[in-house]
Amino acid sequence: MAVCGIEVISVPVTDQDQAKKFYAESLGFTVDMDSEFGDGMRWVMLRPPSSGSAITLVTWFDTMTPGSQRGTVLGCDDIDRTVQELSERGVRFHEDEVQDAPWGRWMTFADPDGNAWVLQQTNTEFAGQG
Repeated sequence: MAVCGIEVISVPVTDQDQAKKFYAESLGFTVDMDSEFGDGMRWVMLRPPSSGSAITLVTWFDTMTPGSQRGTVLGCDDIDRTVQELSERGVRFHEDEVQDAPWGRWMTFADPDGNAWVLQQTNTEFAGQG
């Protein structure tokens, strides 16, 4: 047995249409699926470009309060350019400038529900150490 990756991360939201618009239009995620399932439930799954992992926008988990997701890291290859592009699309970052750390450069932002994300450009010298 081997765990070989992360397939889907559930992101708790209040309004799937509003969240879908943010992730697709502001962040540039691709909509993989948007369909009904179960009794009045909707599966909305999006994927960052070139990613094997996806997110699903959930409203049906009582234990997952919209806005409670924290610390999921999204990777990018050029954080300065990506921050500029996302800012132009309406994403508001919490920091005034890119932060530096041994593992890379990063900034944080939130979706319309307050789910907090980290945008990170990994330091290639740090990657793979462990």
